[in-house]
Order: sequence, then structure tokens, then C-alpha cells
Amino acid sequence: MRRVSAAAKAYPLVFATLLIAMVGLILLTTPARETAPWLVGAYALAIAAWEAVGMIRQLLKGHAGLDILAVTAITAAVLVGEPWAALVVVLMLTGGAALEDYAENRSKRELTALLRKAPQQATRLLRDDPAPAGRSTLEAVAEDVPVEAVEVGDLLLVRPGALVPVDAVLVSEHAVLDESSLTGESLPVERVAGERVSSGVVNGASAVTMRAVALASDSEYQQIVRLVEQAAGSKTKVVRLADRYAVPFTVLSLVIAGVAWVASGEAVRFAEVLVVATPCPLLIAAPVAFLGGMSRAARFGLIVKGGGTLEQLSRVRSAAFDKTGTITTGRPVLERILAEPGFDEMSVLRFAASAEVYSSHVLAESVVAAAKQHGYPLLEVLGAEEIATNGVAAQFASDSTNGAVATVRVGKPSWLREFAPTLALAPLEPGELAIYVAVDDRFAGAIVMRDQTRDEAAQALHELHGLGIERTLMVTGDVATTAEPIAASLGIDEVHAECRPSDKVRIVSTVQPRPLIMVGDGLNDAPVLAAADIGFAMGARGATAASESADIVNRYDTLASLPLAVRVGKDTVRIALQSIWLGIIISVGLMLVAAFGFLPALIGAWLQEVVDLVAILGALRAVGPRAERKLKASRANADGAQRTPLTGRGSQRTH
Repeated sequence: MRRVSAAAKAYPLVFATLLIAMVGLILLTTPARETAPWLVGAYALAIAAWEAVGMIRQLLKGHAGLDILAVTAITAAVLVGEPWAALVVVLMLTGGAALEDYAENRSKRELTALLRKAPQQATRLLRDDPAPAGRSTLEAVAEDVPVEAVEVGDLLLVRPGALVPVDAVLVSEHAVLDESSLTGESLPVERVAGERVSSGVVNGASAVTMRAVALASDSEYQQIVRLVEQAAGSKTKVVRLADRYAVPFTVLSLVIAGVAWVASGEAVRFAEVLVVATPCPLLIAAPVAFLGGMSRAARFGLIVKGGGTLEQLSRVRSAAFDKTGTITTGRPVLERILAEPGFDEMSVLRFAASAEVYSSHVLAESVVAAAKQHGYPLLEVLGAEEIATNGVAAQFASDSTNGAVATVRVGKPSWLREFAPTLALAPLEPGELAIYVAVDDRFAGAIVMRDQTRDEAAQALHELHGLGIERTLMVTGDVATTAEPIAASLGIDEVHAECRPSDKVRIVSTVQPRPLIMVGDGLNDAPVLAAADIGFAMGARGATAASESADIVNRYDTLASLPLAVRVGKDTVRIALQSIWLGIIISVGLMLVAAFGFLPALIGAWLQEVVDLVAILGALRAVGPRAERKLKASRANADGAQRTPLTGRGSQRTH
């Protein structure tokens, strides 16, 4: 009963229509049977008037819709003495909202799953409170608070199996975490003290402590949720394309109905034609298909911010790529450390890794991983700030006894020279890059690393060409002698090297043919991702400017998701248009049958319900085959596989 009551509140017109139908049927069995058609007809005309008001409001806004057919059909059926057929049309209109809600909920299943899993609470530790007798110290000083109440610097307790509430740095010596919700990697990941842990990660079997480094609103999982909400609430261009069928379909229907009336001399033919011309397939099928496509993409870690993006993907003809972190892994391996006098290799790497924990740059993780591999413990940071496109600055307690604070800067040489004028560029071999470190006003040294082409890059480019991509470009801030051999090995058509963010925007804006998809990551790619027809944030963290400016956010760090996104776009648009045309063709066929007098109005109205159901079931195909499973990230392979060294002159790090 509770469910029935809730449904009645959600869809009052559906229940009112059913109630009128029941009352009318009961009246037919009584001596007052002659009042039943009047009751049913009056109710149908009242609903038609209500719909007409909404139709007029839309017309005044310049939106020509399909409601005129339904209103005309209801009115005509009542006037020619077919009130029960009019009531069936009313039931179709009012019940269509409930059917559409069901279809939308089904199509958005993968999207809403992310929303349900968002962290809601955190356990904050109050270290100064005494522990009552019989309780452990941690449990005694812990309080559960809403995740929004967590401040940067708070010490958090994450219990076994609990979600990490906000982005944090691990304080406990060791933790085993399930990061599959963010990376798609099904195997547990081990983290050690000082490493950054993203929100939404599931803790293993042991309770651990962490220190918050971001507010909930700035943390990774919550940023992903925000993107999902934006995606779920979008209106698509193809839905508006369906609206553009309204005028010709309405005119065609009225012409067929009018000709049938004139040719037969019977006004009832006009009503019989129009009751099968009601346009619910056009109104429902397209949005259901696009929500289904977005849900299918989410299953593979792709957050599509609007159905219009899927339409653009279906027509994409050019693709442009950043290099570092996109074509290459962005996780280079350590080659050597060049320490300046007064510093040793360990101190340079420890300073850099401890600061890079607070950086969103694609190379930061590699520096932290290198320190971990060498067994160097990270230093406690007093404060840190990332300077977009330049690097990161962090404050550490000095080793000296006077308690002074040292500022460590890690990033590109042009920025560091402002603070350490003695900085000298490191000599680099082909395929190498350098990350520079300064302590206060002293140049500490350079960390030389070698980047690696993604294993899946060649196959992804091959698939893109098979999907209709006619032109490919590499648009990178790296030097030409490093970028060109990589592009040539992957079959990329042209290379634009040593580009600043403004150069990338200029180049991408002139590329033909269109639409163009730009694939990038990191802060320096945010402008060009926003400027492209389709911006694809490659493995971007939820809090970065890249994910905010892109049209598609790839949660899993694999280039294999790119051709998959194009394929989903093509499939979705194809299914949406198939559903629209299926509804039109069947409706026109039924109209022609009714025009010759072979389809009574009441039967035609019920057949139109079947047409609606067929169109919606066809649109739900965009959700994808049941056998599809989550696309697994290639991170494990990228971490463990041996790479072929790159060719070309080395490069300096570009933040």
C-alpha cells in the first residue's frame, strides 16, 4: 500500500485517469450507463485543455512541440463520439511520464551508482582528549562528523572496510587499499606513510590514520560525483533534433487525417488517424537513448558531461593529443640524480618527493614512486602550494636546531631561476626529461627520468582510424626531436612541438575537418580541452582544471578508453535515430491503415501504446549488452612492463 500511495502522489493524473476509467466501466453496468460517455469525454477534454495551455506556453517561447497532435486527437475523438478512445490517448500521455521515469532510471543506473557510493561521514581524531577506562586510545578520541566538516590538517581514522572520506596523506606506516572505484584496478594497492590517498578509496583489513590535505568539495571522488551530476542533468542536442521532427510529423499527420475525412466523408476517420499519430516515441526515445549511452560510458570509467558530447563523438573526424601523460604514461622511471654541492642524491629525491605529494602534475607520482622504491622516507610538510604550469612549493622544518623553515620548490627551470639564479640545465639523453629542485635560494639538483610510450597507444590510434578519424595531431610543449619519433612510431600525422597553452588553443581551433577531439591531462591542457569540440581528460584527477574543462573525464588511466568513447557515441546516436524513425514509420503505417477505415479509434489508441513501448525498448539498447564488463585500467601493465626507450633529444619538465 505504501508503494501504491507513493506512486499516486508521484503520478496523480495516471491514477485519476484509471479512476475515471473504472467509474465509467461501472456506470456501463448500471441504469445510468448513458452518463459514462459524458463523464469520460468531459475528463478527456479537461486534460486536453490542460495540455493545450502548456503547448501554448511552449509556442510563446519559440518551441514548436508535438503536443498539438495529442490535444487534437483527444478533442476530435470526443467530438465524433469516441470518448473511450480519447481516454486511452489521455492514459498514454499521463502514463508516458511514469514510463519515461522508469526508462531514465534504468538508463542512468551506472551514473547513479557513483552518487550512492560517495563518502558521507568521516572519523576525526581529537588527540588531546584522554581515553576513558576500557577503551582504546584511538576509539576514545574519535568522533564521527559529516564529511563536509573535515578541515585540511585534520587527523582521520579510517576503519577496516571504510571509505577514505577526503584526499589525505597516509600517517600510518602501511595500508592496503582498494582503489578500483577510481582506477578500475581490481587488485589491492599498498601505500606507505607519506603517500597521498584519494577519497573514495576503500581501506583494507586494518584501521589506519591519515591527515586530510583537501576539503571534501576539493577531493577526488566528490569532484567525480559533481561531474556525474552535471552529466545526468544535461539536455542533449539530439533531443532537440527529435523536437525538429515535430513540425513535419504534425503536418503529415494532419494531412493524412484531413484527406481521409474528405475522401470518406466521415469525420470519425479524422479522429481514427490522429489517435495513432500521438508522438510519444519522439518525446521519450531520444532522451532515454542518450542517458543510456552516458550510463554505458560510465560503466567503463568515462564520465560524459552531456548527451550533446555523444552526438559530437558520433561525427568526430580529427583527434589531437598531448604527449606527456597522454601518449606516454606520464610515469617515467628514474634514470639518475644530479645533486649540486652541499646536497646528496637522497636529500634531493626526498625533498622533491615530499613536495610532489601535493602536486597534481602527471610526473609527481613518478617522483614519489622513485623515493618509495629507494626506501627514502618522506618528510613532513608544514604547508604546500601548487603554482599552475610551473611547479609546487612546500615548507619543511629545517634540520638545524634554530627551528627555521625551508622552502622547497620543484618544477620547471624558468620558474626556479627566479629563486635560485645558479640553476643550470641538466644534460639529457634522447627520451629523457629533468625535474629541478631548489631549497630556498639554492639550486639543489635535478632528477633525470625517462618517459615511456603507453602500451595501448598504437592499438588505440589504429582503432580511431577505423572509426572514421581522418587526421591526427600531437600538440605538445616538448621539443620536436623528442615528440616526432614517438608520433612517427604511432602513425600520428603531424607534430606541433614546444607549444604553450595559448599555442595549443590556436592550433586546435584551426584544424579541419571537424569535429575535433582533444586528449590531454594536467593544468596546462585545461584551456585547449575547453576550446576543442570535445575535450577528453586523460586519466585526470577529479580536482584538476583538466577534468573541469573537459567534456569527457576518463577515470581510468588508459588510452584504450578513447576509441571506446567514440564507439559509444556512434552507437548511441545510431540507436536514438533508429528509435525515432521506428516510431515514425510505425505511426505512419497505422495512420494509413486508419485512413482507409480498417482501424477503429479505440483499437488504434491501444496500438499506439504498443508503439511507445517498442520505441522505448529500442532506445534502451543504448545501455549496452548485458555481457559488457568494466574496462580494466592498464595501470598494472604500465607499472610492470618493460618499455622500449624513446628516441630524440631529452626535454625539460613543463608544468
